[in-house]
Amino acid sequence: MEIKTPEQLLAMRRAGKVVAQALMATTAEVRPGITTGELDAIAAGVIASAGATPSFLNYGEEHGEGGFPGVICVSVNDEVVHGIPGDRVLREGDLVSIDCGAIVDGWHGDAARSVFVGQPATAEAAELCRVTHDALWAGIGAAKLGGRVTDISAAIEGLVRSRDVDYGIAENLVGHGIGSQMHMEPNVPNEGKPGRGPRVVEGMALAIEPMLTLGTPVTATLDDDWTMVTRDGSWACHWEHTISVTADGLWVLTAEDGGAAMLERLGLPFGPLAD
Repeated sequence: MEIKTPEQLLAMRRAGKVVAQALMATTAEVRPGITTGELDAIAAGVIASAGATPSFLNYGEEHGEGGFPGVICVSVNDEVVHGIPGDRVLREGDLVSIDCGAIVDGWHGDAARSVFVGQPATAEAAELCRVTHDALWAGIGAAKLGGRVTDISAAIEGLVRSRDVDYGIAENLVGHGIGSQMHMEPNVPNEGKPGRGPRVVEGMALAIEPMLTLGTPVTATLDDDWTMVTRDGSWACHWEHTISVTADGLWVLTAEDGGAAMLERLGLPFGPLAD
């Protein structure tokens, strides 16, 4: 695992702010008639104007897999993650998950938000989005110095299972360590027993990202080799933040305010190194 110095975490915070700005800009433009490719162009402009580099664009090409062709992932309705932006036109009621990464001075930030195009198509879809967001913050709140990574996993699963609906926790999709690379050890599963895995220590950075469905957890990858969809066609939702835990508390590197407002609302300690 990669343990960062305070200076390196500050660089990750700068990358995280770029990600937050790109997500705010793109989600603000989600409306009927816009294409996912147009959203990608908006994100590209924000990242470029900040002097940052997209984390996702051409990701994977060094392994001979064919790199990801977009700056953001835009996943709609039954698409769980890794949706390729293009000429798809968004329609009223669609559930759109936008995932974005940026690099500043060699350090990554990674986050995702889900929004509806206009009004949610159904009450069930609206609740799915709320529960996924709540699960993200339950996971963030479980990250404590000296604790274990799967404490986060158990908190996410516990929140999800506390609801009346039997949501699917998307299989084979997990959060991850992040820093000088976008995907690093340790994995951060979205379900499991607490007290397992590496200890949470100062200098660790984690991308926490619950991905829930209205049906089964089973997923499939489309012929584009990127887009993951629910096997049963049920709708899915994705929320994500990159965090670190300091001696003073939690620091959400990809939230515009560092997570201060939400952490206060939840009664959790806010511990930025600087902001």
